[in-house]
Amino acid sequence: MTKTKVMNWLQKNTMILILVLVVLFFTWQTGGKILLPQNITNLIAQNAYVFILATGMLLCILTGGNIDLSVGSVVCFTGAVGALLMATGMNMWLAVVVMLVIGLIIGGLQAFCIAYVHVPPFITTLAGQLIFRGLSNVILNGRTQTVSIQAFKDIFGGGATCYVPDLLGGNGINLLCIVVGVLACAAYLLVTFRNRMNRAKKGYSLEPIVPVIVRSLVIVAVVMFVMVKMAQYKGIPSALIWVVLVVAVYAYITSKTKMGRYLYAVGGNEKATKLSGIDTRKVYFFAYTNMGFLAALAGILTIARMASAQPTYGDSYEMDAISSCFIGGASAYGGVGTVPGVIIGAVLMGVINLGMSVMGIDQNFQKVVKGAVLLAAVIFDVVSKQNESK
Repeated sequence: MTKTKVMNWLQKNTMILILVLVVLFFTWQTGGKILLPQNITNLIAQNAYVFILATGMLLCILTGGNIDLSVGSVVCFTGAVGALLMATGMNMWLAVVVMLVIGLIIGGLQAFCIAYVHVPPFITTLAGQLIFRGLSNVILNGRTQTVSIQAFKDIFGGGATCYVPDLLGGNGINLLCIVVGVLACAAYLLVTFRNRMNRAKKGYSLEPIVPVIVRSLVIVAVVMFVMVKMAQYKGIPSALIWVVLVVAVYAYITSKTKMGRYLYAVGGNEKATKLSGIDTRKVYFFAYTNMGFLAALAGILTIARMASAQPTYGDSYEMDAISSCFIGGASAYGGVGTVPGVIIGAVLMGVINLGMSVMGIDQNFQKVVKGAVLLAAVIFDVVSKQNESK
């Protein structure tokens, strides 16, 4: 490859390389403890809310670097409502539907203010952050509400048995986990190279085959490594299923649908998008309504994992989601970013949290490190934009 192609490849895969280096660093510093099967499983289960919220936050950021500051409070509020409803004897599935509907309504109200009343997203969602944090305290009366329905905790990732049972009867290792990993890798390779062949038939420009093969082998190796580690513990946590479902759906929306193209168009040039006949108000409405829905889903996973609802839940969740997006390659100016990139950013933040926790680093210093990583990611984005414009 030429020097230019090498530089382009490095720029596209910067965060993947950084993630690998960070994992190697913490593996060295912790004596390999960070790669223990239980720690890897906990990394996924404990950060499920980050993956989900970051996926929704990406839609908001794509519209022009906008963010949603209310998601942590919405997580707390919807979780509190669900916990109280289940405590009164309501069927857990009906309670789940109620929580999701509340999230949609909240997202829709904020989306209406942003899209049709033209209140800036920062102000609208800041107001939502204060309102729903306050309402959470009011309905919980400042107390903890326990969640006792075991089936709810198992299905949404909070119970002691919240793992997919090994239907293949592995002895000491979860064979189902291994099989799922192999099938997932096979599906990824099939889709990747089929898309490449389709582009070749249509005469589109193609990325050099060597980087494609290298990237595919790295992804397959990482997936199988994680699946083997989980198989050595208890298998696939149920929270991972919800994360994969959300990531798959929204990756499809952003890459294969008209609304996905509109999101990128609005972030790239909103005025030009309007002139082309696209109703940008609907694009904003879609992005922020979806954010409310995903915040409610994150609320469900949170109270399931914690087996309770508290007025403090969801605190700083919005910061984790925003950080994951920018670290994962989303542009502070909007119009740039992908769901897979956001997931890489979320994994990187999770690895940093886990690594520092295993090392026994103070929580306050952990915040300093995460802030520095976020600032570095945004500086990298800004400098890259400046270089491209020259």
